[in-house]
Amino acid sequence: MFRFHKALDVITLFHKPTLPASTRVLNILKQVSAHASEGATEDQASDHSHQNKIQRSEFELNVTEEPPTSDQLRTILEYVGARRAKDIIDGARDESDAMRLLKEDSKRFRRPVIVDWNNGRAVIGDSESEILKMVGELPKRETV
Repeated sequence: MFRFHKALDVITLFHKPTLPASTRVLNILKQVSAHASEGATEDQASDHSHQNKIQRSEFELNVTEEPPTSDQLRTILEYVGARRAKDIIDGARDESDAMRLLKEDSKRFRRPVIVDWNNGRAVIGDSESEILKMVGELPKRETV
């Protein structure tokens, strides 16, 4: 019997390798991703029936050094609120200003920004607790 598996949630990191904060976020996401995809090992001398179904928050990590497209920026602003436009685009006062400024100069885009496209969330900056909270709230998938 065939079983269709739901695709993994996609988390995108808008990354700039020269920024220590961005590199730190990348390392956090890589560690969390690796931990989520680790399999349980069974010791034949023990009962591991409790491990038969392990809850995991696996995700696909997409890292890009490119700024977001206009549509992506609009979506990110929907997730975090238009009032946070200034935190994403240097000098932006609101959503329309952010869109205009990004088109004029993509270097105004502030990194790191982490986006969970499937569940409508984003984290601006390198707050480890916010990143871990976002990843921890991903839908759990049972694996046998």
